[in-house]
Amino acid sequence: MANPPVQTDSYRPSYGAAAVTALLVLLLYLATLAPTTAMWDTSEYITAAYVMGIPHPPGNPFFVLIGRFFALLPIAPTVALRVNVLAALASALSAGLWFLVAERSAAAWLAARWQRIAVGGAAALIGATAFTVWNQSVVNEKVYTVSLVGLALSSWLAMRWADARDGARADRLLVLAAYVMGLGYANHTAGLLVGPAVTALVLARRPRTIVRWRLLLACAGALALGMTPFATQPLRASRFPAINEGEVTGCDGRVSADCVLSRVTWERFKYNFNRIQYAKPPLLDRQAPFAGQLGMWWTYFRWQWLRDPYGERPLAQGTLAALFLLLGLYGGAAQWRRDRARFWYMGTLTATLSVVLVYYMNFKYGATQSPQLQDVPREVRDRDYFFIWSFSAWGVWVALGLAALWQRGAAALAARGRGPATQLVSWPRWAAAGVPLVAVALLPLALNWSAASRRGETFTREFAHDLLNSVEPYGVLITGGDNDTFPLWYAQEVEGVRKDVTVACSCLLPAEWYARQLIRRPVHEYDAAAGPALYRGTAWPKPAAPVLGLTTREADSVPGFVHLSEPRLFRHAGIDAQVDSGLVTRDELLVLQMIKDTFPARPVYFATTGGGYGLRLGLGPYLVRQGLVRKLVSPAPAMTSAPAAGVLPVAGQGWVDVARTLALWDTVYAAPAALAARGEWVDRANLSAPYAYLDTGVVLAETLRALGREGDAARLNAQVERMAEAVRLR
Repeated sequence: MANPPVQTDSYRPSYGAAAVTALLVLLLYLATLAPTTAMWDTSEYITAAYVMGIPHPPGNPFFVLIGRFFALLPIAPTVALRVNVLAALASALSAGLWFLVAERSAAAWLAARWQRIAVGGAAALIGATAFTVWNQSVVNEKVYTVSLVGLALSSWLAMRWADARDGARADRLLVLAAYVMGLGYANHTAGLLVGPAVTALVLARRPRTIVRWRLLLACAGALALGMTPFATQPLRASRFPAINEGEVTGCDGRVSADCVLSRVTWERFKYNFNRIQYAKPPLLDRQAPFAGQLGMWWTYFRWQWLRDPYGERPLAQGTLAALFLLLGLYGGAAQWRRDRARFWYMGTLTATLSVVLVYYMNFKYGATQSPQLQDVPREVRDRDYFFIWSFSAWGVWVALGLAALWQRGAAALAARGRGPATQLVSWPRWAAAGVPLVAVALLPLALNWSAASRRGETFTREFAHDLLNSVEPYGVLITGGDNDTFPLWYAQEVEGVRKDVTVACSCLLPAEWYARQLIRRPVHEYDAAAGPALYRGTAWPKPAAPVLGLTTREADSVPGFVHLSEPRLFRHAGIDAQVDSGLVTRDELLVLQMIKDTFPARPVYFATTGGGYGLRLGLGPYLVRQGLVRKLVSPAPAMTSAPAAGVLPVAGQGWVDVARTLALWDTVYAAPAALAARGEWVDRANLSAPYAYLDTGVVLAETLRALGREGDAARLNAQVERMAEAVRLR
């Protein structure tokens, strides 16, 4: 027999215990916090916050505002660390709010406050130490931790609304929840994911609310008011910050009301707001079978309780996943029996954050999902972060499941003793029954620490410095994607490293706004004192013009592609490159235009992490590898009787500047040591950056051995071995 529930009128939330729980979670996150930037979108968001710019669509204006605030707060020595603290704080606050939600649900059948506090603590602990939640909370890779605190706050406001009597206080709580959802939407579209659950709770608790049109209008107004941070985008875009993706402004020079409030601004805003550039297919056009998409969610659910990045403990991982799934379902069933209205809230929320979200996102197969499936379209990376809200909220039901089992165990112990089985408040019986269940709640904390922690992780920052410093002063660096572009933005705009280098991302060049941004980018002075020693002692004249010699209107008119019916020669400054027949895309046209407008006055490089981009343009004979980059040279080394000293042909690599590569490796590159010191590379979908170093080290060592320099070759091989161990490629 259960204890009598706490009556609504007498229920008092344990705000103090929730605050202590949130503080403990924050301390955990701070202990495992990344000291600087990281891969994927981390650098983009930190940089956008710092310069108050506009990140990729839809631009996340609310995050940019609070990120800018944290970037200025004197709470840590670096900007990156301050913004990372924002992620940790947001998730810690979410844990405190889930504590309150779980405690309120437990009050339906647990009378003793300490019991309810135990349930709330378990919910917070389990949700906070689920792998994706933890890993996303110790570096600001996305805006999802801020979304999470908005979702958890809306959930708690909905709980309080359900407790309140009809009247002004209840109405204010509902309006406030709508406002929080609007703010959440201005941070990320996920802000509205809580809406179906709130609606379900209203229908279950007080259905007449949905016909109170004045209240509904107030909620709609509050929702719209919460979205007003989007109004900052045209204003900020017209000032052309360093990160200005989408360029949601009609201004092209002088800023005035006519261009800020123009039709062009509105069209660009809609394009950005609706994320049209991503060209997502209709929902009925599935990118993978729905069963396979649900399998993606299950893959990531398995990660939460034991992250096994190298596939070494699949049985343990699967067993724990089944355990936490069953505990959560058992907790949901217990809530259904004892707290029906709140079950409709949590049940709807759980379904929305899992099955419905899976259907809506319509992903391809995950990057590492079902590796036995060959030749299926896959996402470029694992998308577990899209379900951070699902895994965090799941802790509530798991905690309720543990509480229900705990109560059964205490009843069994009481039945064996002299006292009646109904006296379940007795501390000794509850404590004895709870020991194994508390151990279950602690499992994710113990098992995920190594994989989730980002303490001491500096590889990405060092990689950005290394890549920029591979380029001679005032050079142009063609990159291939997010992971070899966003860290460079961070290094240049936040840390002020090598701003003289112009970074041109081939993946962004198809967008009209990006070409305009390159044209507007000022030429920054090269700081020889801060630059690598190998570039000193040489005069580096500062260019006067941007890397594209086009007007913004001319750049806009470059077509998306041209079709060549036969191969065509690109000729410039001694370069005769044959461009193959077929489609030549806008980005390739603009790269060729850059070479024409800037080479040889500026050195031009292609990042090796971008694959064979330069080769596709027929530039292979004119590219010489120097560490992490390939430099464009003219004439081609094979066409000269005596190539530059140290420039040698290497099988499978083309021409390699051995002397420059060795100088970069020995005097510039810091990431190999950072990777070896970290000793672990969890992100199996992203090996391009560490592999670039491994490839460089192997090529250099083999070439030095061929030249008879066994000592240098052995030293490089030892360093490569340590890196290979860190990414488990041995």
